[in-house]
Amino acid sequence: MNQETVTAPGEPIVGTARFRTLFPTTAHGAHTARHAAERWLAERKGGPEAAGDDSAATASLLIAELTANAALHGRVRGRAARLALTLTPTTLRIEVTDARGERRPVPAPAVDADGESGRGLLLVASLADAWGCEPYPPGGKTVWAECARRAPLRTGSGSPNGPGTTSASR
Repeated sequence: MNQETVTAPGEPIVGTARFRTLFPTTAHGAHTARHAAERWLAERKGGPEAAGDDSAATASLLIAELTANAALHGRVRGRAARLALTLTPTTLRIEVTDARGERRPVPAPAVDADGESGRGLLLVASLADAWGCEPYPPGGKTVWAECARRAPLRTGSGSPNGPGTTSASR
């Protein structure tokens, strides 16, 4: 897998940090890309997991869903997909680009209650602060999702979260 990163592990995010990797459009390729992205996020000082809430889990679920969708629906023989993360002090943007531009994602309005699939984009829509799909010339597409980063817990008094803590709002 080809990976690129712009900031060093543990370096504070002052501007923008980027992670990019290519992965084969297979279940294993999507799994490997997701784990590489999770490790990269964990290495960023002040990354989503430092917020003391479920931001890391949300990011992981979004990355898993978008990479799995690319492997399942965006597969073109001989073409890889790309996972890109852009981390700023306020936002995590997840982008997955595949070669199937004619297959645009649409959340299923009605899902079979007993079915084992069809809920992925509903999950993305409910977890992300924003998401969408853009053409990626000459024939692909990029599906993206954004999550606002929450401020870490701070020491204080009189918090509804318990003694000695307050949390910044989203």
